[in-house]
Amino acid sequence: MNDVFKCPFTAANQLVEDADDNNFEHSRSSDICKFLPGYPLVSLQAGEELGPFLEEELCCDDLETMAPYLWVLSTQSSANIRPLHRQRIFGRDILITESPRLHLVWYHNRIFIKPLPRYLMSYKFWTKFLSEPAETAGRAYMSSGASYDMLLGGVPGRAEKLRRAALGFIRTYRHLIRHESDFNIARSLGLIPCDTTWARFCAFVSGFDDEILDVHVSGRYHYGELRLTRLNFYSPLFLRRTRFQYLPEQYSTIFGRYFGPLLFVFGIFSVVLSTMQVDLAVQELNGGAFIGNIYQGVCILIFLVGFCSQSKIQSTSRGARNKGTDLKDMTAQ
Repeated sequence: MNDVFKCPFTAANQLVEDADDNNFEHSRSSDICKFLPGYPLVSLQAGEELGPFLEEELCCDDLETMAPYLWVLSTQSSANIRPLHRQRIFGRDILITESPRLHLVWYHNRIFIKPLPRYLMSYKFWTKFLSEPAETAGRAYMSSGASYDMLLGGVPGRAEKLRRAALGFIRTYRHLIRHESDFNIARSLGLIPCDTTWARFCAFVSGFDDEILDVHVSGRYHYGELRLTRLNFYSPLFLRRTRFQYLPEQYSTIFGRYFGPLLFVFGIFSVVLSTMQVDLAVQELNGGAFIGNIYQGVCILIFLVGFCSQSKIQSTSRGARNKGTDLKDMTAQ
């Protein structure tokens, strides 16, 4: 994959069905191609539809923006991905997502995984759309020698962006499925086609380690699993947004998050106030009024801190109640 971007697997090792793969064949009467494998409503000839669709399916702009700083959040290794059976050992529920930005993002006992699209398992899709440099790829497949970016809607650089995102995404399955037990879990969850065999899948991913390197993939896929709590914490700094992704929560989770810190602060304040009370009693015996005024101010400050903490918890729980029924934000960009 130096001068020409090859398909990371051979034609003999592709996993798509023949019926899907034949979508790339030209009809006898024209050069009009058919539909994207796995998506009968997406035409391969409509660049204004195909390009944005693939971008939405494969690219995660938020994480690309954060990519230079993801080393703060996670281990800088594309192999930092636990196989599916170990996700179960860690007590995580594997949830299906169609959003690439949530792929391999985990939150407490949940991890989101995007299924492997059928078109990325097609050798013809890679050779006709993603294998060659943007200025030459697809010309033999198109009429009038139009450019590859024109095939994908005419946006400059879109072809390269899609290629790097697709390579990074497909490589994650080399780490998610390492054993036959992982394969069985993936097939039962619909992450890969149910008619695929273990031997065929091994042949499919056999060349990924040699063919797909970090220099070939987008910045997000230089990393593996990402923790949602850390993404939300750093989102105001890197994305200028209050959070990376909102997830509905139970009240017990919301209150539990603040219980430990508030209990610690309450203990500190109790010790401080007890010390002040003893000292104030001694000062009153000695006629010290100045120190009493200072302690009075400290008591008022502690009251205000406690009041603000209570208000914060109430506003958080109210926000969760208002958003709990709004599931659009689960996939909003």
